[in-house]
Amino acid sequence: MNITPVIMAGGSGTRLWPLSRSLYPKQFLSLTGAQSMLADTVLRTQGLNCETAIFLCNEEHRFLVAEQLRAIGAQGTLMLEPVGRNTAPAIALAALEIRESLGDGVMLVMASDHVIDSRAEFQAQVMAAAELAGLGKLVTFGVVPAKPETGYGYIHRGAAINSRGFEVDKFVEKPDLPTAEAYLASGEYYWNSGMFVMQASDCLAELERFSPDILSAAKSAYEKRSFDLDFVRVDAESFSACPEDSIDYAVMERTEKAAVVPLEAGWSDLGSWASLWDVGTKDSHGNVHHGDVILEKTRNSLIHSSHRMIATLGLKDAVVVETKDAVLVADRSKVQDIKAVVNRLKSGNRTEHQHHREVYRPWGGYDSVDNGERYQVKRITVKPGAKLSLQMHHHRAEHWVVVSGTAKVTLGENEFLVAENESTYIPMGEVHALENPGKVDLHLIEVQTGSYLGEDDIVRFEDKYGRAAK
Repeated sequence: MNITPVIMAGGSGTRLWPLSRSLYPKQFLSLTGAQSMLADTVLRTQGLNCETAIFLCNEEHRFLVAEQLRAIGAQGTLMLEPVGRNTAPAIALAALEIRESLGDGVMLVMASDHVIDSRAEFQAQVMAAAELAGLGKLVTFGVVPAKPETGYGYIHRGAAINSRGFEVDKFVEKPDLPTAEAYLASGEYYWNSGMFVMQASDCLAELERFSPDILSAAKSAYEKRSFDLDFVRVDAESFSACPEDSIDYAVMERTEKAAVVPLEAGWSDLGSWASLWDVGTKDSHGNVHHGDVILEKTRNSLIHSSHRMIATLGLKDAVVVETKDAVLVADRSKVQDIKAVVNRLKSGNRTEHQHHREVYRPWGGYDSVDNGERYQVKRITVKPGAKLSLQMHHHRAEHWVVVSGTAKVTLGENEFLVAENESTYIPMGEVHALENPGKVDLHLIEVQTGSYLGEDDIVRFEDKYGRAAK
């Protein structure tokens, strides 16, 4: 039985700020190992008999997804959601794609930001769920609870279908602590993992039955889709008109075909810094730490250094997370409230909730080293063979100094090379482009000067990544 992985790669991951940002959220970070969480999700399917995976992501993250797949040698169909409409419309798009390309098939729906320690156990339960899906069931995984957790929804199992799966009796909302303790003691309740296995045809049939408005909008958006480089763009107008709902509410809580397979595989959704401490490797004092840290009389804390040394003294049950442009210091029991900090950044028109000082682009990236009134300094990296768009700026001029590699510069009607330790000047209003014609990374320092230095002061005329105005 072939299975199509459907990987939900959207989401902003605000609860892991400041490491996670809206333009570089947690699914693209390496939080529990060498690979990003997205890469781990893809690699988790190796060994299963899988069709080409389908990835659902938004416009801003499309090049991140493509680059991280390239880095692990993976391929997939990348479908772009023009706006977020929760999981039911996204899963409908994936089911429509499976029907179009395969006729039908079993879909394994996964979030891209979960941790699963045991790949072997996970795959065994996927095959058990696929067997139930072959019987017409819409299967979810119920995580066997390790503690009375109040932050998750629960699934109450019903009658056994076979040795591996049960009917779903009911889904229940996040409980209070006494209720969660009763759920744990009963042995009949599971955490709702948000992962599913079902036939695409059964998914579409139940959407037609219970949420026809969602299916109708998704169909319209899919039928009017277009293709841009390696991306599938669904119709923005049709998809924007789609009701916003989760697959749980739209289908799973209403269908009589819902089934649950218990899962004990070291699952976590890494929903907060506290959960990262829960799953992390602890030292003899209960601390989870990363990077250059010195801990004195510190216990049961999470200390995460990205770029600088962190020294702590006398901390207990704390979270300290450092990035180039922000530092979080919090009580470990309060990190669920971090959204309040992010909301203050938004209301103050700051940018630290959106992106890091280092920003990824499809051609490479840049690090904003310094800025002040009327100037900004960036360290730019351009990958071999990559080219920035042909563009101009209304409000700034730029000085480029090549640190290593060779730059091919377009300036007006002229093209020329700039070698290491050489520089060039881009006047305000001049059409220009930057390209790396070499075999190694191009590194240069860019000094911007002018009255306005925002990233939206870019007029693109040509762009190999499809970002130029139509």
